[in-house]
Amino acid sequence: MESFEVARLDTYFSKITSHFRPEELPTSFLVTHLLPERPSFVRAVNAASTLKAVLPKPKSIAPTAKREVEAIAQCDDLSRELFADADKTVEYFENRAANERVVLLDVGGYFAPTLTALQERFSGTLLGVVEDTENGHKRYAELDKLPCPVVSVARSPLKDPEDFLVGQSVVFSTEALMRGRGDILHGRPALVIGFGKLGSSIARLLHAKGVQVTVYDIDPIRRTQALSQGFTVARDRDKALHNAGLVLCATGALSLRAEDFSTLRNGAFVATVTSSEDELDLAALPAVYQRNADGAHITRYQTTGHYFYLLNGGNAVNFLHGASVGPFIFLVQAEILAAIRMLARADLPAGVHEVPAADRTLIADTWLTYFNR
Repeated sequence: MESFEVARLDTYFSKITSHFRPEELPTSFLVTHLLPERPSFVRAVNAASTLKAVLPKPKSIAPTAKREVEAIAQCDDLSRELFADADKTVEYFENRAANERVVLLDVGGYFAPTLTALQERFSGTLLGVVEDTENGHKRYAELDKLPCPVVSVARSPLKDPEDFLVGQSVVFSTEALMRGRGDILHGRPALVIGFGKLGSSIARLLHAKGVQVTVYDIDPIRRTQALSQGFTVARDRDKALHNAGLVLCATGALSLRAEDFSTLRNGAFVATVTSSEDELDLAALPAVYQRNADGAHITRYQTTGHYFYLLNGGNAVNFLHGASVGPFIFLVQAEILAAIRMLARADLPAGVHEVPAADRTLIADTWLTYFNR
């Protein structure tokens, strides 16, 4: 980013923080993609709370951003295993924030597996969680009983522009990788698995590019939505996989099981919108498949009589090109700051909550002042 852009962004977040800064600052832990523009958001989180540690998502770390963030707060390595074991989770937070009032800022439900144990055994006070993604929203909602409040911004109207543009960036990166090895989108029927906000955006852009698109979703309501928008909806998932020359996985959950890969037609490309550990069961793929690099960020999986291509190792393909959605990302980041204040008040019951509409309106109005130029 240019220096004047960083200055404008910092000023915007300063304005947002002036509206939503809690009277008593909680301690925070931040899971985030460390993209080039992210240090400004990290500074804002540190102004709205005492930022104890940043946990960068491992597949989306810009080295320059990480160096800048390390001057603000400690950076810890993040993995699904880090918070999968109750004893290790409690130990982690005791070592870093014993007896403190803690807010967890999540992207993808990393804290969900041991949240109850943390609430029960942590020496401090777990004020709650802020969740940014649909995948994470579902992970928390699926818990038998939430032990603390979870403020979700995943379904906020302020996130709609981001989700739409992420879908567009996924198509851009997929097409760029395919063209890098001499292939193109046209002439390859596409299957989009998942017709949420990301999947529908992907399907629309592929259709606009003249690609034949079929949609599959486990939710019958979303299947009717896809039909109403003119897309073919697969009745037989295996048949749809076999017919597709391009498969785009946009569920935020497990899209392709190990046995699904053998169903792919020869030469099919597979890409995802999130990490491979969420969307693809690659670990269970039969050992008979050989893996060989075939161009930049393309892996060819081959066994006797069958082969397919996996883009970016099965991880979110758009992060290869920055995953930029422009200034629209700052809408949701501002909503996360508003959610910190909600949790800091310590008056929310356990359960899933949203940021009030009035706060969203204030955020949108402020954003327009700085970025509608």
